[in-house]
Amino acid sequence: MPMKPLLYTLLLCFFVSVASAQQYFGEKITDQDAIAATELPETLADEESVETKVRGEVTGVCQMKGCWMTVNVGNNREMMVRFKDYGFFVPKDITGQTVVIVGEALVETVSVDDQRHLAEDAGQSAEEIEKITEPKSQLSFVADGVIVEE
Repeated sequence: MPMKPLLYTLLLCFFVSVASAQQYFGEKITDQDAIAATELPETLADEESVETKVRGEVTGVCQMKGCWMTVNVGNNREMMVRFKDYGFFVPKDITGQTVVIVGEALVETVSVDDQRHLAEDAGQSAEEIEKITEPKSQLSFVADGVIVEE
């Protein structure tokens, strides 16, 4: 008889550990003290750059290699996330998942050529790519480490 409670406990532990699984890329980091990605624009408002830890939803990933991703920062805006020294990649199928990233947030100007390259990597059509004709200012992030929460 004592086996049933033990079996239930083991099954519960298994399902809890599967439900809270995380994948790590780059530097091993923790998810403690991460701010919401939607808070980042305000945090960066008076700074050129800031070292921070952010939690947010992935809105897109480079479909060529997983060498960049975009994260929702609210108000129909995205932040471009690249990986320090091109040192690691993330899975290409994590759109819609939550990530925690640690590194440097900054605002930068992106050239037309770079925007077109990124649009091509994202799988956009030739027509969409041709519509890119002006440099743009964007919120960017250079990540030292990434946690993909599952």
